[in-house]
Amino acid sequence: MSISLLFITVLNSHQLNAQVDTLYLKTSEILIGELKEMNRNVAVFETDYSDSDFKITWSKIKSVVTNTHYLVTLNSGDRYSGKLKSNGEVVYIISEQDTLAQTTIPDIVYLKKLDSNFWSNLNASLSVGYNYTKANQLSQFSIRSNFTYTSRRWLAASNYNQIFSSQDEANTTRRLDANVLYNYFFQKKWYVTSEVNWLSNTAQNINLRTVSKLGVGKYIINSNRLYWGFKTGLSFNNESFDFENTITTNNSWEAFFGTEANLYDIGDFNLLTRWVVYPSLSESKRIRTDLNIDVKYDLPLDFFIKFGLSLNYDNQPIQFGSQTDYVFQTTLGWSL
Repeated sequence: MSISLLFITVLNSHQLNAQVDTLYLKTSEILIGELKEMNRNVAVFETDYSDSDFKITWSKIKSVVTNTHYLVTLNSGDRYSGKLKSNGEVVYIISEQDTLAQTTIPDIVYLKKLDSNFWSNLNASLSVGYNYTKANQLSQFSIRSNFTYTSRRWLAASNYNQIFSSQDEANTTRRLDANVLYNYFFQKKWYVTSEVNWLSNTAQNINLRTVSKLGVGKYIINSNRLYWGFKTGLSFNNESFDFENTITTNNSWEAFFGTEANLYDIGDFNLLTRWVVYPSLSESKRIRTDLNIDVKYDLPLDFFIKFGLSLNYDNQPIQFGSQTDYVFQTTLGWSL
């Protein structure tokens, strides 16, 4: 991640009054302005001196003093709301006159300015892709989107991914997968999760599969380099299949075991991997697997390029349905 730094030598009284947060960098420079957020080892800092926000590697900051209140997450999983004040290598999290916790710069893994404004707590991204091969007249269009809303104790998210493919002398193929997710966080990196997934896939003759899940999860690692965790629980699978214009339905109970890892301290790249296994509890020896791998490369002005792999496996598919289906996507997008 490239670093933009403002070298401050002279500050007039108007600027000092207007700007409330101070960052002391390891290179001895000082930044004064507003620390808006920090996520995945990147701090977003606003000043009166620039039309755009600065993005600073969090691990290059020596100390911090803020008058802004934040939602603060530590690598232990503990969450607080308060101001930050450094004293040597120690950072105090302060609410009014009380000290809530003592920590260090490396142990702070997430900061978000507390604001009643809905939009300030929302992160979103949208990307689209189009491929065309003249030799066989293959045309493919894809769209991907993500919305995440974060508060002190909970997180809500939604993802949408759809692909249309058409080719001469071949049936049009369509694939849609989407989900809505709600996590409620406890101390020590534990959380309760509820989620609904949808999948429609002509390659596997799936008209619509709706999976409702309830479970618990825990982050094993949560740092400024990566996070890795697992979740497990119970799911209900309601699915309908379309074969030769005949709709058949099936309901089943499943357990689920999942893991997710996100590596983001690798320059402008971001690697996200999710893997979930569903052993059936009501159908003998049936097992399903969902795998997603995304590689994101950040571009200027909040644009990005994303390379994605999605794979679905079912060892007991409907008649003439495929056990395995996978797609590769390349999309260009923008994030909020």
